[in-house]
Amino acid sequence: MSRKSLRIENLHVSVEGKSILRGVNLTINQGETHALMGPNGSGKSTLSYALMGHPNYEITDGTAFLGDINLLEIEPDERAKAGLFLAFQYPTSIPGVTMANFLRHAVTNVRMPDRKEGEDLISMRDFRKELKQKMDELGMDSEFARRYLNEGFSGGEKKRAEVLQLAMLQPAFAILDETDSGLDIDAVRVVSEGVNRVAKAQGTGVLVITHYQRILNYIQPQFVHILYGGKIVENGGPELVTTLEREGYDWIRAKYPNEAQVEDELESTVLTS
Repeated sequence: MSRKSLRIENLHVSVEGKSILRGVNLTINQGETHALMGPNGSGKSTLSYALMGHPNYEITDGTAFLGDINLLEIEPDERAKAGLFLAFQYPTSIPGVTMANFLRHAVTNVRMPDRKEGEDLISMRDFRKELKQKMDELGMDSEFARRYLNEGFSGGEKKRAEVLQLAMLQPAFAILDETDSGLDIDAVRVVSEGVNRVAKAQGTGVLVITHYQRILNYIQPQFVHILYGGKIVENGGPELVTTLEREGYDWIRAKYPNEAQVEDELESTVLTS
């Protein structure tokens, strides 16, 4: 099976009329793990939401292709069907909808993209068998599937639910938006091991968005990018993570004074909004 690429070129994104991303270029191939780092307010989450088609994020220039599919010309559900997945920093709770019911509908629509509303879902027998297998592989109790989606979940449980969705939906590319946010070190390890297992089994391309090194100790990227002032200003390997942990962003500010001015503007916007 041929491998696909997620290609982002000169992407500009505005939120409520404020320019946040100002020319992002990034290519991720299936099977690769990339990390995207940067200060608060630099636009990391903006990139993830814009790629998935959040209506509050206006793309004013640039392109984003998954294989030969122009993501910017299709709706969010079609982007999911094309093979793009986003693990949210703050997953939404849906009372009254069980994890299993949610997943059965989601998996059906991704695997049967031409299905019309009201048509049969995938076989309950086959779904249950696959769900149990994935949950066993991820070390999850079967009772988890009977609970309402994220309702009353701890931070770690919400993130493990995201990993289960990742395992069941089998996307070509997964964006993990600060998956380590709010987790203790044990939960980070457990969630990371789940991501690694799924990505390896499925050949998923992974983009890990994070502020900190700790999750990258478990989900080890081959490529690291620094987003600053609305642009990716540095590309490298894991050594970039070590440099940031040791020196912070002072060297980036000194090296990219124009972007530093933009970053100050973005930070001011975040603090006053």
